[in-house]
Amino acid sequence: VQLQASGGGLVQVGGSLRLSCGVSGRMFDSYDMGWFRQTPGKEREFVAKINWNGDKTYYIDSVKGRFTISRDNAKSTLYLQMDALKPEDTAVYYCAADRYGVTSGRTVPRAREYNYWGQGTLVTVSS
Repeated sequence: VQLQASGGGLVQVGGSLRLSCGVSGRMFDSYDMGWFRQTPGKEREFVAKINWNGDKTYYIDSVKGRFTISRDNAKSTLYLQMDALKPEDTAVYYCAADRYGVTSGRTVPRAREYNYWGQGTLVTVSS
């Protein structure tokens, strides 16, 4: 299984970006998915998650109301719509797949509970 994240870039404060994560293989529609982010010297931080069929989502408080996680199972693609971006959103963003549904039972999943990871895409918010 391979995950390919894209869509990062440089944006001004208050701007928007849409991240995408394409997933290879035929089992995307059975995976719970998540987005994490990481800045230099810090641990990878959970941002948002979505269950296998897209009817359950969860966000950390700092992005609620600004970020929207979604998925298109027909296209095997995960998305993260990011609006009203702030400088503190600057990070490398990673998509991740949970093959066994472990993260469904945890409000804030741990990075180690995901089985597959994308390579990361850099988001820079300039002021």
